[in-house]
Amino acid sequence: MNNLNQIISHFSITGTVADVKPLGNGLINDTYKITTAEADAPDYVLQRINDSIFTDVDLLQHNIEEVTTHIRELLVKEGADDIDRRVLTFIKADSGKTYIKDEEGKYWRISMFIPDAVTVDAVNPESSYHAGKAFGKFESQVADITDRLGETIPNFHNMELRRDQLRQAVKEDRAGRAAGVKDFIDEIEKYMDEMCLGERLFREGKLQKHVCHCDTKVNNMMFDKEGRVLCVIDLDTVMPSLFVSDYGDFLRTAANTIAEDSPEFDKIDFRMDIFEAFTRGYVESASSFLTPLEISLLPYAAELFPYMQAVRFLWDYLNGDHYWKCSYPEHNLTRARNQWHLFLKAREHEAEMKKFIEEL
Repeated sequence: MNNLNQIISHFSITGTVADVKPLGNGLINDTYKITTAEADAPDYVLQRINDSIFTDVDLLQHNIEEVTTHIRELLVKEGADDIDRRVLTFIKADSGKTYIKDEEGKYWRISMFIPDAVTVDAVNPESSYHAGKAFGKFESQVADITDRLGETIPNFHNMELRRDQLRQAVKEDRAGRAAGVKDFIDEIEKYMDEMCLGERLFREGKLQKHVCHCDTKVNNMMFDKEGRVLCVIDLDTVMPSLFVSDYGDFLRTAANTIAEDSPEFDKIDFRMDIFEAFTRGYVESASSFLTPLEISLLPYAAELFPYMQAVRFLWDYLNGDHYWKCSYPEHNLTRARNQWHLFLKAREHEAEMKKFIEEL
């Protein structure tokens, strides 16, 4: 507690610290709620930034500051009320930045706590519609500041990079597992050229990068007590990326009928009710900046992400399971086959997806 109070003392917060307690169950950053003693003072959120994942903390916070400042300016111009609950607010430290580096080399930041707000974990058509609407709106709000941001995780959703990593893993065969999954590798390779379409179109100038959230989980948005979306949260992965990032990543997890590491492949399907709800919300709020080509490629994005994740899980399996934690030797292979089945199921619905999008 004393160490945390020392860290907090570097930031220009209002009020007296009464209590500091762990907040939430995030897997990336250590998070605490700072409760202040005064009734008229706001509470705050203290976070330790995971610099093993986000190695350029200055760029990370630069992106977040650019995005939140820009959204705040838009809300002021619109005459919006309750602005402090509609966009995250980060507090300046005595360094002049929105973060500090402590004596142990750890990075910390503080933002204002949003009162009377909740997140939801349930994935259903209603929450998926709200997610689509919220993330599409977020992208539309920051569509004109792409050139002011950098990539905090370069090539995060680059399919050509994942292709090259898989092929290198097959070639090196560090864990001696390639021969046992040769048929699976061959099946994946049949679709590789098709799935690298996005990068080719980008090089040809037919697609451009947008500011994307890049972690579009249903619980990364805040609701008020009436069930209205207040704002999008968890902005660490905000960066320029192709449109496929936010759209495809949400559907990869939300539209799967089972958990991504379940071996019950016969129970896997691509949930069209989730697809339709999320797509409706997303297109409603993102159509202001999406091009006709991007809208026509939404089914491709829905197929791309389970395919890419299958490739990544298989890559880790072939390398000896060093990236993801595994509970048993074949865990990554099970994950890869799970995502592969989801990819195939999404392809079965491709014509249906295209028809739905055309009718929107």
